[in-house]
Amino acid sequence: MAPRSLVLVTVDCLRADHVGFLGYTKATTPFLDSLAALSTVFSNAFVAGAPTYFSFPAIMASRYPLALGRDIIGLAPSEPTLASVLRDAGYATAAFVAGNPYLTRSFGYHAGFDVFRDFLDQETTFAADSSQNGGLRTRWNHKLADVSHQLGPLGHVYDELYFRYCQSKAPASSLDALRRFPAADVIVDHAAAWLAENGSRPFFLWLHLMDPHSPYYPPALALELMGNSCSAERARYLNSYWNRGELGVNSLRQRREQVVALYDTAIRWVDTQVCRLMQTLNKAGAWDSCVLTLTADHGEEFLEHGGRYHAPCKLSEELIHVPLLVRVSGQNAGVRNPEPTSLLHLAPTLLEIVGQRVPKAFRGRSCWRQSRGTDACEAVISECVAGCTNPLRHQDRLGARILAIRESRYKLVLDFSCGSEQLFDLEADPGELSPLPPNAEKTVRRRLLRQARAHVADSLKLRDVHSRLASVVRDLRLKLADSPEKISVSA
Repeated sequence: MAPRSLVLVTVDCLRADHVGFLGYTKATTPFLDSLAALSTVFSNAFVAGAPTYFSFPAIMASRYPLALGRDIIGLAPSEPTLASVLRDAGYATAAFVAGNPYLTRSFGYHAGFDVFRDFLDQETTFAADSSQNGGLRTRWNHKLADVSHQLGPLGHVYDELYFRYCQSKAPASSLDALRRFPAADVIVDHAAAWLAENGSRPFFLWLHLMDPHSPYYPPALALELMGNSCSAERARYLNSYWNRGELGVNSLRQRREQVVALYDTAIRWVDTQVCRLMQTLNKAGAWDSCVLTLTADHGEEFLEHGGRYHAPCKLSEELIHVPLLVRVSGQNAGVRNPEPTSLLHLAPTLLEIVGQRVPKAFRGRSCWRQSRGTDACEAVISECVAGCTNPLRHQDRLGARILAIRESRYKLVLDFSCGSEQLFDLEADPGELSPLPPNAEKTVRRRLLRQARAHVADSLKLRDVHSRLASVVRDLRLKLADSPEKISVSA
């Protein structure tokens, strides 16, 4: 019997509670809902870190994001990954990544792929949203803003007038022109072309789709599918309004539902294109012999805890709870696994399904047997570095750790940047709005604190010093290559 092929679809910013097969009532994922009925669904899957640069080391290399040190981002050179294991086993491998700047060769994500396209090359450009508040503000306007804000309510009047002025000057010719990343259909087109040449042998295909990532500019056809009549000009206005830093939560809430509608529409486009990918696989005769997995690198916040987007300053449920389905023809159809499951275990699980070895360096273990009701995994751990909003700046990587330990009912969040410790009872408080008093559930708190201490200790005790050193050397080389000053050393 020939080895099974593997297709991994990762979707940026896709929240678990915005897909139909996990209970969302809006029609964001009709195809995935039908696929879920033929798949194993891990209904409580959680990322090992957030955002993208803290999530993917676990997905691709079954390693916690801070295991090599807080200053290391991405995959280490020569670190075993899902791709490298499968390529060594004779698989054809390809990755099409929709323009995410943290999933690139510089961070090691090309390793193990025969074909790696990140869509950040010069031949493909995607317009940034120049209408964001402040994007056109001159030095003189900054001075006016500073003066007006010293005069009480006049500052808010100035901000609103300037925002409207920017809107009137910013172009909005079409949604496609405003989009910052290639849409899912572009990625699937490239995948289909690659499959036409390589689909006759065992293959590993990774697609990373950016459609639900801000700014939210779904294709016009997706708007039609969702019954959303939003114009390009209106979408630009909503994205710009949502990005305004000077507005409070109450003001932002006035546009929240309209922004969420754009986000949901982008998810619908992902669903449509995953359906087209399935049709391509079926036409090539590969659908019945391949494993298809869909998950996300993190979620997205829409004011649930006063924030927007997915900055690394919290590990709340809307950011770490993601969808995860695994479709294997003829196996475990319709199985639902409600146990908390970390994406740390995803790569070992997929390797077991396709019958390949799991590297000893992988920290996770296969949950495929667990999906059939045995060997439940322990509490899941998610982590990030507080305030690391731009890991391209090395100093941003050196903040304090934020750590979340989650069981089925309880979740402990430790923020070392401010010394806070919050325990939540997710049955009584699913929105994580009211942490339990310090003297409540002492047994639970002690248990989760022990796991937190063990995790931090293991990060040091089990650290691969060779991988860490190789990553440090790579970062130094990249820094020197990007430096405007050339350093010459005479022999």
